[in-house]
Amino acid sequence: MLNQRPFRVHCGVFLGTGGSVRRSPLDLIMNQIRRKRSDRRPLGRLLSWASERTVIREDEPDAKVQSPAVPESDEEQGMGWGRVRAFLHRFGSETEKGRINLSHCDLTATDLLELGTLLPYVPLLEDLDLSWNDLIGGSLRALSSHLNHMNCLSALRLSGCRLNHQDLSALGDALSCLPSVEVLDLSWNGALGGGGLQGLVGKLQPTLTELHLVACELTAADGTSLGEILSSMSCLSVLDLSCNPNFTDGVKDVCSALSKNTSLKTLRLQAVGLAPLSLQALGESLQFVPSLRLLDLSCNKGLSGHLSLLSPHLSHLSLLETLDLHLSGLTRSDIQALVQVLPSLISLTDLNVSSNQETGDTVHTLIPALPLTHMKRLPLNNCDLTHKSYTALVVAVPYLRCVDVSWCKVVGGRLLLLLEALQPSVLQELRLSSCELNTQDIQHLASVCHGGFLSSLRVLDLSYNGSVGSNGWSSLFTSGGLGSLEELDLSLRPITSAPCSDWLPALLRALPRLTALKRLGLQRWTIGGQEKLQLDHSLRKRNVLLEMDTEETSQDKEIQPEE
Repeated sequence: MLNQRPFRVHCGVFLGTGGSVRRSPLDLIMNQIRRKRSDRRPLGRLLSWASERTVIREDEPDAKVQSPAVPESDEEQGMGWGRVRAFLHRFGSETEKGRINLSHCDLTATDLLELGTLLPYVPLLEDLDLSWNDLIGGSLRALSSHLNHMNCLSALRLSGCRLNHQDLSALGDALSCLPSVEVLDLSWNGALGGGGLQGLVGKLQPTLTELHLVACELTAADGTSLGEILSSMSCLSVLDLSCNPNFTDGVKDVCSALSKNTSLKTLRLQAVGLAPLSLQALGESLQFVPSLRLLDLSCNKGLSGHLSLLSPHLSHLSLLETLDLHLSGLTRSDIQALVQVLPSLISLTDLNVSSNQETGDTVHTLIPALPLTHMKRLPLNNCDLTHKSYTALVVAVPYLRCVDVSWCKVVGGRLLLLLEALQPSVLQELRLSSCELNTQDIQHLASVCHGGFLSSLRVLDLSYNGSVGSNGWSSLFTSGGLGSLEELDLSLRPITSAPCSDWLPALLRALPRLTALKRLGLQRWTIGGQEKLQLDHSLRKRNVLLEMDTEETSQDKEIQPEE
């Protein structure tokens, strides 16, 4: 046997028996850190084209980046395009003509710099999407300094990138040199609120047609900057300021600028804290946007009891197709004010007053005022419909592409009344979640399917209807007539469960006829192991997404001791 020798330590390395080298604990920790970094940033990415790149020091965020010379020969151009393809391939993105999509790719500041050096090789780039890469925040100048020569760029999407004020200033400088930008999406960047918009004032081109600033933490003080920006955009057709709940008084500045945006077709003000004063200002500004097609004022509790401040002005919008007022606490007086103006909205196809509890017993006054022959959507889910309103809805059903009465208990036991009003091959969505449907209701539905009345149906939501028996589900699957169905949801409530063995064979036999199916919801249904294998095999061949609880639920799991 070899003589045992003690370990010797030298420069952080242990020399073990027989001269073998063992790393110190500190070395092992550092190697793990290096390995994690190498997994996140492959070595090839850091070393490739090093001669063409300028390193940005972390202590010099404003350092200028030198652009590589644009290749002149066809050979150099071909090599450059190959580099672009290789760069995109590393992130699982395919090259598309005129478009680079690197959203949700976990890009870093180094990646952004590398992308900037490659932009000269795609001079005809039209659409650049870098959304949801929050690690590039604070480093946008590494890219924006290369955008000056992208004369064909028409769409730039940077939502969810954690941009800061320096990024917005750099972006403004770049946009002032881009003559063709039409779409700008900066949503979900909180730094735009509290003064960040000032970096874009006077920088955006008048050619801009779409501006998206969803959830940017805009405040009332930002209304002045946004008003200045909008005043120079005579071509603007889409403006989305949704999910900025503290923007309340800033809406008035936006409304003042609408007189310059006569081409506006889409205005989204969902959850912007509308109050009576801002609602009045909005109403008075509608006369300047006669081309408006979509108006979204949903999720604004300030509308409750004050819709009469706005509704008379809606008569200016003869081209309005979509009006969204869901989850706004509408009262009976609000619905009555809306009824007065509906005859003027001759182009209306989509009216959403869902999730407004008090509208349930006023729908019967609303429906006669609608241009029914044009209507396609009238969602009334969670409206606490009365029997009278439910009966009135039947008059509109033959024209609708989408019927949603989910969470309306009056439907249970009365579904046949609605089904008898259906016209063949018209309905595309039928949502009946939590309607207290019974077995007979589903059997009536099966008969309608068998008659071909739902041959164009794409979405069928029957979830949270646990009172339906196995005979009902089986009859639905054996009826046929659902060849266009893409989504089917039969899930039970979270606190319940039931076996599906009695009707599962009927579903398995029906799957070959459901050729368009893409999603199947069966949550809270219990299933045997062999049956689950059969279901998985049938769906895997079709690439259908199955939403079903795992065999081991959280209640069945043993509580493991803490490590």
